[in-house]
Amino acid sequence: MAKLLYELWRSRMKQSDPALAARVPPGQTLTAKWPVLTYGQTPSFDPRRWTFRCFGAVEREVTWTWDEFLALPRVRIRSDVHCVTRWSRLDNEWEGVHIREIVGRVTPRPEARFVMIRADPDYTTNLPLADLVDDDVLLALKHDGRDLEPEHGGPCRLVVPKLYFWKSAKWVRGFEFLEVNPPGFWEQNGYHMHADPWKEERYSDQETRAMQQMRAEAARKLRER
Repeated sequence: MAKLLYELWRSRMKQSDPALAARVPPGQTLTAKWPVLTYGQTPSFDPRRWTFRCFGAVEREVTWTWDEFLALPRVRIRSDVHCVTRWSRLDNEWEGVHIREIVGRVTPRPEARFVMIRADPDYTTNLPLADLVDDDVLLALKHDGRDLEPEHGGPCRLVVPKLYFWKSAKWVRGFEFLEVNPPGFWEQNGYHMHADPWKEERYSDQETRAMQQMRAEAARKLRER
């Protein structure tokens, strides 16, 4: 009942509060809930075997164990979530490792303009490096003061607030730095290469011809490596 009342309040606030409405992209509906949307099963977590690896077009390839990752400096960032399935959840408080803490330790080479995010189980999504290293991006370990639950990507998920939430990969395990921008899992299955919620970049048929040519050429080059 409390959640229902909260959602009704949010809905009315969106209509009456211009500042709140300005935070919600077109086509989105506010919710207090955090819907669980997952393709396939939730992977198991073994801290003795978990690693996070950065590789590809970098000056130094680095792999962290779970204990080493937990020892990295932490930040707290408050941001909004916008899912391509048309719900938005505002004022999420994340705690984890800032993305620049990771990228600064591997130093991408000048040709590295894109990153393939790699996650369990065999999941990928692609990002421009410029979007990845934004001020509000982190590898989250906690959400609203609690350890990130497995169904929401725990123990560690990427959070990229300015893009639709599928780009914030659950169960993240590594970054591959690339010269090209090949499509990831959902991008190969009908979703947009970039995913800006303010432009409603939801589906691949909305892409420009240049972007579609880029995705095809990048995928070909990746296969030929």
